[in-house]
Amino acid sequence: MVAVCGLDCGQCAMKDGCAGCSETEGKPFEGVGQCPLFACCREKGQDSCGQCGGCGLKNRLIAEFNALGIPDMPEVTGLNTLPGSYVNLQYVLPGGQEVKFWRDDRAYLGNQLEKLGSDRCYGLLADEKYLMVCEYGQDGADPEIIIFKKRSVGL
Repeated sequence: MVAVCGLDCGQCAMKDGCAGCSETEGKPFEGVGQCPLFACCREKGQDSCGQCGGCGLKNRLIAEFNALGIPDMPEVTGLNTLPGSYVNLQYVLPGGQEVKFWRDDRAYLGNQLEKLGSDRCYGLLADEKYLMVCEYGQDGADPEIIIFKKRSVGL
């Protein structure tokens, strides 16, 4: 099966917890809001991202992540729809306060990239208002915020 965004569902790491975007009107994860890519397609009256000649939404976000110029972060080439409950890590602020920045009940666009020359990873996440790049160890251990920034344009 191929998702509305063009992703081969059989290759997705989250396939076991996903009910399918077309079958659920863009809400493939139980208790999570609509996928931003599904919403974009429906707003344009399309059945899939490929119908507009490539996903302008994903391309815009990829360009914004790459423009951050993080030296040891590989080039961002793709983003996936991810449930907030899966990516909403808890961060410790300098004063010791523990916070989460995202909502568990929303879907976001993001990716994980291996940090060059390290055993840590970069986690990328975006919504219509913000971009975040964080760094973490195995299974999200010891997350640190690298950049959390307000976007100049919406999704």
